[in-house]
Amino acid sequence: MKQLPPDTVRLLSSSQVITSVVNVVKELIENSLDAGASSIDVKLENFGLDRIEVRDNGQGIKAVDTPVMAVRHFTSKICRHEDLEHLETYGFRGEALGSICAVAEVAVTTKTEEDEISTQYTLDLTGKIVSQKPSHLGQGTTVSVMKLFKNLPVRRQCFSSTKKCKEELKKVQDLLMAYAIIKPELRLMLVHNKVVLWQKAKVADNRSALLATLGPSAIANLIPCHHHQEQPEILLEGFFPKPGADYSSTSTSNPDKTFIFVNNRPVQHKEIMKLLRQHYAAQYADDQARNRYPTLMLKISVPPSSVDVNLTPDKTQVLLHNKETALTAVEALLVSLYGFRPNADLPADKHLSSESFPSPSSPLQAYSERNAENSHSNDSVPRDGPKQSSADTSLDRQASNCSSSSSIADDWIVNQIPADLESNFSLNYDEMSQTVTKPASKSPERLVDNKMSAATISKVQISAEDWSRGTALTDPVSGEPLQPVIIHRPTKQNHSVPDEAKSESSSSKKTLNAITEKRAALTAYDMISNRTMRAPLSPVAIFEKEARAEVLREKPTASLQDISVAIHERWKNLREEDRKKYEEKAKKHLEHHEQRTKLASAEGPREPGVRSHMQGQKRKAPLSNQQLLDELFAAQPQKKMKNPAPKPSQPLPCSVAALRLQLQRLSSQSSAAPQGLRLVNRLASQSAWVILCGQRLMLLNPFRVEEALLFKRLLENNILPAASLQNPIQLTDGSLGGAEYTEALCSMEKQSPELNGAAFFSDPRLVANGFKVKLTPGVTSAERHLEVTAMADCVPFLGVEDLREILTAVLHKKARTVRECRPLKVTNYLQGEAVRLARQLPTNLSREDVKETLLRMEQQLGGANHTCIHGRPFLQHLTDIPITEQEVKALLRPLEL
Repeated sequence: MKQLPPDTVRLLSSSQVITSVVNVVKELIENSLDAGASSIDVKLENFGLDRIEVRDNGQGIKAVDTPVMAVRHFTSKICRHEDLEHLETYGFRGEALGSICAVAEVAVTTKTEEDEISTQYTLDLTGKIVSQKPSHLGQGTTVSVMKLFKNLPVRRQCFSSTKKCKEELKKVQDLLMAYAIIKPELRLMLVHNKVVLWQKAKVADNRSALLATLGPSAIANLIPCHHHQEQPEILLEGFFPKPGADYSSTSTSNPDKTFIFVNNRPVQHKEIMKLLRQHYAAQYADDQARNRYPTLMLKISVPPSSVDVNLTPDKTQVLLHNKETALTAVEALLVSLYGFRPNADLPADKHLSSESFPSPSSPLQAYSERNAENSHSNDSVPRDGPKQSSADTSLDRQASNCSSSSSIADDWIVNQIPADLESNFSLNYDEMSQTVTKPASKSPERLVDNKMSAATISKVQISAEDWSRGTALTDPVSGEPLQPVIIHRPTKQNHSVPDEAKSESSSSKKTLNAITEKRAALTAYDMISNRTMRAPLSPVAIFEKEARAEVLREKPTASLQDISVAIHERWKNLREEDRKKYEEKAKKHLEHHEQRTKLASAEGPREPGVRSHMQGQKRKAPLSNQQLLDELFAAQPQKKMKNPAPKPSQPLPCSVAALRLQLQRLSSQSSAAPQGLRLVNRLASQSAWVILCGQRLMLLNPFRVEEALLFKRLLENNILPAASLQNPIQLTDGSLGGAEYTEALCSMEKQSPELNGAAFFSDPRLVANGFKVKLTPGVTSAERHLEVTAMADCVPFLGVEDLREILTAVLHKKARTVRECRPLKVTNYLQGEAVRLARQLPTNLSREDVKETLLRMEQQLGGANHTCIHGRPFLQHLTDIPITEQEVKALLRPLEL
């Protein structure tokens, strides 16, 4: 036997820890979370096979720790094995970076709060530093993984298919969603091939995180639940589907939206998942719900000493020391939410559940069965009889110390309890646990008690069919179904009609209901035998119906007025033979209408209250006692209302001629169209303003205007802060693009020289773009020395090529201002800053603020193209307002065909 080389051992062990792209992302994200990061960006190229970059704003890696940061089994999380009992971090083995280095090329850029600049380290296969150089990134750590599985071609070949790569990308997104839910204060972003696939901003709580991750449609059917157990200590929190909600909106066909966390760690636990699916699916009679996974979040908090996370390399499976207790607590929470359902089994166990337990039709029936069995167990076992087993005793003790709360679920269960059973609802979880754990006895006494309990259940059980028929509630004396309350009419003394004739006349008279019956009104529907008849179409109407679709197909943005004008012109220019075709069609319509009218008249009138057999029998409206109540209470004397005192009035002289003259004078003064932009009113739902620009009524988006004004001000005045470089960048004719670029740089404005003759450039075209350039003169131009000593670190990847872009604008475009010399990277950065600042504005702007915004728009933007950064216009045209009477008539002119 021979010992394997260290490189082979390292590769074999690393290939067990790092098996896919999602493993790399998971290890790096957990390192960022352990470093206290509040913002994490994950960028992938070619599904992560070419490049994986995870950037955070955490504490960073100290300079003294960088030589061993990727060496195996070096970690800052724990110091000894006993620390696992108090583990509060995601990582603890010290194998992540070392395993990644063995299967890929790794570069780490980090900066702590004490460091002046960040440093980029390049690592080799063993995790040792090969080279280092300064970087422009801010505080935090950025890990770049290139050429994943470069030395494992078979594993890289597994990701050759597009389907496999898309599945891996979906797993990465699901992983980020899990951390986004459990860490509401965390900002996450996933980018693939420079396209943002998914992102989540910082929120306040788990509910807001679920809303941002799953959407409002999914969170609308979730309710918060809480369960706490003291001994042993277990805390359950989460959001579960509402009882009875539609399973198509609260579940999916795969488990990607069922989130289970143990001590804030996303895990996969088969037994807990089985419990969740069982109790969720048991409330639906449809078998399709049993094959689905509920959309929920379950957070289990236990002491770190009672959980073992060191089972698998990816740490997605955990071992609970008190597993049975945890499962019991989860089941208690589910029972309090969905009720006790003994047949809650998945399809794989369907045959077992159907033989073992009957299927209850409702939570009430389940309660009745549970109550009957508990009453039997209490009667059959005397108080001083044999003691319970240790398992039963422990289960009772655990259940007695736990308390679960779900207000919505409790209300839902209580609302389904009849009034005569409320006094018997004293069943606690101890009795339910005894029902579950104790085996059924087959003694003759047990069978007799079962028959008696079944009889009791049948007496109190109320089925939906009996309730709908009105036979659910019976009179305890007569045994007949309870009848509605009948209001008896008092007998009238002075009435000559006998009681028999009175009852016959009242029974023959149809009872009217003011809600369900409407007063009769003569309509065209009643005139043609109570049948809906469509009026015959004229030739013009048929042509308009066909031509409208053609006009809309040619001009989708045409207004109603344009469509009417176009149809009118087409009808005028229509040929004679085509017009005859439409007249023939109209003639056929008229003949068909006459035939239907004759047929309806021959059949006779149809009673309004009777429907056809195909539509089914109409449900009768309930009898109303409204008329009888009106007669009873109308006899009461009503208070006479006093006539109000007449209001004082005074006649005023009025001249119609003078009023007409005054109106003509006002109309002549306002005949000219108003100039400039005038505010009309605000649309609260859209945060937009309706303004009047001359005769045009337009919609203004003030946020787009503020965005453009901010961007213009940043382009002109913003100065990017320059951070000092540890190693200055030398500038030569080759790096700048030629000698003419060097001369253009040297001709820019400089500060007063220092004692050694060196001077810094003070030209605002350089300083505002974040460049601090130093010039050391020489005897000749060849001895002249130029170097960049500081550069802006807020703009990603800013470099010498951006300085060359500034010099190109100065040399070829004769740029004199800072705005004309902005490089493309700086412009894009300032655009993002303008958008960020615009989003911080209040949602509801006052009228004075909008007026000030319009004034600044006219002063600063002038007649330029009024669009925002993204090319969207400030103003959206709505309609034109007519001024003269002729314009009003032209606008309201009917279509003459």
